[in-house]
Amino acid sequence: MRAYVARRLAQSLLVLLGVSFVVFFILHLTGDPALVLLPPDATAEDIREFREAMGFNDPFLVQYGRFLAGALRGDFGRSVRHDEPAFDLVAERMPATLELAGAALLIALALAIPAGIVSAVRRNTALDYVSTVVALLGQSMPTFWLGIMLILVFSVRLNLLPSSGRGTLEHLILPAITLGLFTTARITRLTRSGMLEVLNQDYIRTARAKGVGGPPVVWKHALKNAAIPIVTIVGIELGTLLGGSVITETIFAWPGVGRLSVQAIYNRDYPVVQAAVFLLSTTFVAVNLAVDVLYTYLDPRIRLK
Repeated sequence: MRAYVARRLAQSLLVLLGVSFVVFFILHLTGDPALVLLPPDATAEDIREFREAMGFNDPFLVQYGRFLAGALRGDFGRSVRHDEPAFDLVAERMPATLELAGAALLIALALAIPAGIVSAVRRNTALDYVSTVVALLGQSMPTFWLGIMLILVFSVRLNLLPSSGRGTLEHLILPAITLGLFTTARITRLTRSGMLEVLNQDYIRTARAKGVGGPPVVWKHALKNAAIPIVTIVGIELGTLLGGSVITETIFAWPGVGRLSVQAIYNRDYPVVQAAVFLLSTTFVAVNLAVDVLYTYLDPRIRLK
């Protein structure tokens, strides 16, 4: 186990190294940062001296090495717009993004797993058809359209829930539903296909032949053996929710990392963008590592080598 975790950690570090290089390279191509950091009335001499002092005239690899050394210390520089340490600014917004992504994932799991199981057990019935249609609709609706529709219905028309901001549980409901429905559809379809495959296995028929009732067969035998692809997609979806909540956070003015990243891109606030991508990437890699370790609990036949 320790050797496996150590190897996966080494692979994760390589992934984070690659992500940091790609992000730094792309931002390096977007233009001269000196023109953003200096006031509009700066002279050519001021720009030249500033570029020299900040090291912008150094070769690309030298600049990247300096950035990487600072990133290892948690130092991504200071925000251009807020004049605060970029990492601290992103870390302050991270709890809001984790709260939104966690609530969206809970909604998705609470709806998707029972729907997928019922759809598989009641295959080719009205329940199966309804579940399939709802799943397709959930994947077809754009997030921005769904968020706006929920605001119009529940905030504007019915005046039941707030349309923006963060604070109480009521503020969380609409953005969590908006973010979670697309994930719900995907997990439902994967749960259904996994359960259908497992329910046709010999050991399921043997358990039923021994007189084991329907629910124990489904929950104790079938679901556990079908859980590996479900856990895989849940881990991937959690990372997607963390990094893909930009639209939802923007629509509902949710003060998370996604909304901060959009504002930083518009303002060419490079340190904040780099810090946000690095922190989200680290979270995504950690989630996938936890999923890999969880495999051995779900299926003892899997050995970590």
